[in-house]
Amino acid sequence: MIRFLPFALRLLALLLLVAFVMAPDWFAPLFRPLARNNAPAIYNQGSLLSLTLLHLWTVLLATVAATIVAVGLAILVTRPVGAEFLPLSRSLVNIGQTFPPVAVLALAVPAVGFGEKPTLIALFLYGLLPIFENALTGLTTLSQPVVEAARGVGMTGWQRLTKVELPLAVPVILAGIRLSVVISLATATIGSTVAARTLGEVIIAGLLSDNLAFVLQGGLIVAVLAVLIYDGLSAVERIAARRSGRLQVAD
Repeated sequence: MIRFLPFALRLLALLLLVAFVMAPDWFAPLFRPLARNNAPAIYNQGSLLSLTLLHLWTVLLATVAATIVAVGLAILVTRPVGAEFLPLSRSLVNIGQTFPPVAVLALAVPAVGFGEKPTLIALFLYGLLPIFENALTGLTTLSQPVVEAARGVGMTGWQRLTKVELPLAVPVILAGIRLSVVISLATATIGSTVAARTLGEVIIAGLLSDNLAFVLQGGLIVAVLAVLIYDGLSAVERIAARRSGRLQVAD
């Protein structure tokens, strides 16, 4: 029962989220008290479903790009040939954390124009650090007897990396990706300030029209998405940890 209750709550949250973005008018009575001066109770300047999907798509693209680059750098600096590039790699992945997202957007707009591209750049830069650091940790804390055994049976460096090191490091890398995704889900909302199609449109429309109902709708969708995706990736991480032997499961 203790395990079922959280799952039931998550399932209920998912069903309510899907229902809300697909048929938001059903929930109008709940938001009407927050709309002043006969303002619309439900966001009516676009499709909530479309904005939610575009928001997720932007986060997905940025996360995939950040994962490829960050894991690639982590692999490079954990090889003898690339160990000397560790300080430089750390400096590169820290760039996104040095500037606030608004500053990154302001710098990116003159270079790539308005729309989705500057938002992708900001999310990509912000997503690098947690993924890189976790990948680095995962690859440098491997069981040495296992690595030595792989070397002893004649595996090449590439074989050890793809068949031993990366599979064992996957749970730790997934933890970094999970953190990056949650950060990106929240940060993507500011992309609407440079004409990116995200759920930030709903929040900004509410702020401009002094309509708390719009602000709450945009914020709730992002918050529920963050919780559900965080939980989902946590479950995947636990499964990967069990399979790799990094987590001992108590029966």
